[in-house]
Amino acid sequence: MASFLSTFIVPLAIAAVALVLLLGLINMMRGGSPSTSQKLMRWRVLLQFVAIVIIMITVWAMDHR
Repeated sequence: MASFLSTFIVPLAIAAVALVLLLGLINMMRGGSPSTSQKLMRWRVLLQFVAIVIIMITVWAMDHR
């Protein structure tokens, strides 16, 4: 399970955070809607939380092999 998490799920979670961050930066550089920026910031914070939880579960699972 730890191998699956560390190989597939952790990179997917990190990529999701990076994608939302990139979308927010593009929106800001283009002078996009402030409400869109706020929405993307909220999504980024939520995805960061999920990514951290997934990473902590992976670390725990690797320790309990």
